[in-house]
Amino acid sequence: MVAREFRLREEYDVRRVRNNGRAVASGPLVARVLANELDPPRNRYAVIAGKRCGKAVQRNRLKRLTREAIRHLHPRLTPGYDLVLICRGTVEEMPGLAEAEGALERIVRRAGLLNPAPVPAPPTDGET
Repeated sequence: MVAREFRLREEYDVRRVRNNGRAVASGPLVARVLANELDPPRNRYAVIAGKRCGKAVQRNRLKRLTREAIRHLHPRLTPGYDLVLICRGTVEEMPGLAEAEGALERIVRRAGLLNPAPVPAPPTDGET
């Protein structure tokens, strides 16, 4: 679950991002991305699933999968943005965490928010 301090909780914040944010889509997910003015900079997230995604059980599953995917990806993202993630597919299109993580990674890569993974330094045996 995404920690409370990283959630977009106010409706006006969600509306602001949905109306003014840049849209990036991949498969069953659409993201609206907008820079925020927080100090210190941090990302905030909201997940939305409409009735086209299915009944309440399916919508909640899609939201849980998306939140878990963002929780895993959060440390690698550039801070200072609000993201509203909109589920537009069904459970058949995103049946598991792997699909959610893949779609979300493609979205943040296209949006330019993904920091490169740190490359581990090669081991040294004392020889140069």
